[in-house]
Amino acid sequence: MTTDRIRQLLADGEGLTIEYKECVNELSNSIWETVCSFSNRYGGNLILGTSDDGEPIGVNPKVIQQMKKNFANTLNNTQKVSPSLFLNLNEIDMDGKILLHVYVPVSSQIQTCSGRIYDRNEDGDFDITNSAELVAQLALRKSSAYTEREIFPYVTENELRLDLVERAQKMAIALNPDHPWKGMTPTELLRSTGLFEDDWRTGKRGYNLAAILLFGRDDVVRSCAPGYMTDALLRKENIDRYDDRLMVGTNLIEAYDQLIDFISRHTLDRFFLVDNQRVSVRAWIARELVSNILVHREYSKGFMAKIVIENERIYAENWNRSNRHGRINPEDFTPDAKNPLLAWFFVNIGRADWMGSGIRNLYKYTKIYSGGEPELIEGDIFKTIIPIKSDANGLVNLLTETTPVNTQDGHVNGHVNGHVNGHVNGHVNGHANGHANGHVNRKNEIIAALKDNPKLTLRQIAEKVNISYRTVRREMDVLRENGIVKRIGSDKSGHWEVIEFKNISTK
Repeated sequence: MTTDRIRQLLADGEGLTIEYKECVNELSNSIWETVCSFSNRYGGNLILGTSDDGEPIGVNPKVIQQMKKNFANTLNNTQKVSPSLFLNLNEIDMDGKILLHVYVPVSSQIQTCSGRIYDRNEDGDFDITNSAELVAQLALRKSSAYTEREIFPYVTENELRLDLVERAQKMAIALNPDHPWKGMTPTELLRSTGLFEDDWRTGKRGYNLAAILLFGRDDVVRSCAPGYMTDALLRKENIDRYDDRLMVGTNLIEAYDQLIDFISRHTLDRFFLVDNQRVSVRAWIARELVSNILVHREYSKGFMAKIVIENERIYAENWNRSNRHGRINPEDFTPDAKNPLLAWFFVNIGRADWMGSGIRNLYKYTKIYSGGEPELIEGDIFKTIIPIKSDANGLVNLLTETTPVNTQDGHVNGHVNGHVNGHVNGHVNGHANGHANGHVNRKNEIIAALKDNPKLTLRQIAEKVNISYRTVRREMDVLRENGIVKRIGSDKSGHWEVIEFKNISTK
């Protein structure tokens, strides 16, 4: 959330999706009612350290960390807020005054505060617990809008992979040693996260579709979500069909792993220093792309989602329950989780960020990786397009391992100028007889081997050059990306063609 966006929210005034709280020294009790009502209506922005008329007051800096801790802990206390929510307060410096902001996403379930149900109307939070009609309307609105909440009363724990529940628990605790899931049994975890619920309209009770998608056995997933399948394709040489293909129809925990691995095998990994930390930018892009296609899709339709890797882009498509049409602008869009339960679970295990942060990360890291911008187009089919063609100058730049990028001073200038002028010279010249030349000589040996025998397989190349098969595959990807070698014909009966045979130099 940018300072300019906060200024706009303060100028708009309180309303259906905006609420101000003073909270100078502590969290007020009314915060939890607002979080609950936002979750039950359209979601909303909660800003602390602000008067009712939108004037910044500021939060006492001495108590900020304690307020953040209390906020997170209370949202994970099911005696206060149920189901639990995983939200964090973010600091915003507004003209020297610190404000705390959180975007509360809409929930697919009925959210309660201290056992009471609140709904949002204009700029107020209203207790509707004793109104059977209003509660019924709320339940109908949520159950009809979110297919992840469909209950399958005959599915028991025998149809779920409890080993994956335990794995997810370990992942969450690895990120946060004090995570609320710590010490829970698999059954307690499933129930506390809203994956086992009661349908207030029909009286059904049991595990919902979100639980089955996350942890179901493959046969159970196919039975309960027959239209669910993700098709991953590589189209670089054979653009009419494909060079490689992976059909994924397993639970979302393992589907994520398989799709990440597919992207990793067929794209270049590039490391950059982002805010003084060494980051695999490709890994971040793949994470956002895969989590989006798994979490934010409409599972009621028989539309096969796709991830397609081409020479100059990766694009993804999935069926969507659209609330808008057109290209998403990360500066002014409102987050809208299509499956809040799935999204919340992926956030807890570190495989996704809340919608706002995830979209902004995708824009940031795509600029660093390729110099371009992603396109996210919302409609009945949600499309994500990631440019992957490098803007750097030739193969030498692809040989570098780490490029410094200051995200505060601009990704593109830091990427292009630092990558070409700074890091390449320092890296190549500084390691002329070491790492860089090792990469370059290895590629020249591969090219020479192919010139002698164009029908060599990757394993034969590995034996001839005396390097591992995995390294050969990685080096060949680089050579193919740069148009130096090309595969003619099929993998079994085809051959390699060296487009331009010349020694690769670090100069």
